[in-house]
Amino acid sequence: MPWLMLSLAIVTEVIATVSLRFSEGFSRPLPSIVTAVGYVVAFWCLSQALKAVPVSTAYAIWAGVGTATVAAIGVIVLGEPGSITKTLGIVLIIAGVVIVNAGGGAH
Repeated sequence: MPWLMLSLAIVTEVIATVSLRFSEGFSRPLPSIVTAVGYVVAFWCLSQALKAVPVSTAYAIWAGVGTATVAAIGVIVLGEPGSITKTLGIVLIIAGVVIVNAGGGAH
């Protein structure tokens, strides 16, 4: 169950972050509401996951996967410019998550 909660935290955080892009500085009501609710749900799900998953592991996965996913959505869906540098940064984020977990954080 904690891994499901962590997964839900990531999904809702990504939805909230993408909605933030469409909120236009919180001037559009629907994306603004989705953003606020999404972040509240994301943090609640993360707090539930932290009951069983070490904070270093959970936060590394949550932040890393969320960042990589939002960056990919930005390039693929929102038409933001991609680059080798951006791709390398995402690869390094994923590598960092793997290293944190390999260092014993998941055990």
